[in-house]
Amino acid sequence: MSIFQTVKNFINDERGVTAIEYAIIGVAISAIVAATFTQSGPLGEALTGAITTITSNITNSN
Repeated sequence: MSIFQTVKNFINDERGVTAIEYAIIGVAISAIVAATFTQSGPLGEALTGAITTITSNITNSN
């Protein structure tokens, strides 16, 4: 196999592209969640309050 054919095959090989796309989506979602929890706004406060309520309910049920 020639070097040209090897390079052409490498460029056309799309294996792993889906994994990279999922990684990019995961990073974007993580950034949104982190921004939501670090900002002191109504949504961040509501989520923090919900997590606090869930945690205390789990603790009190034991």
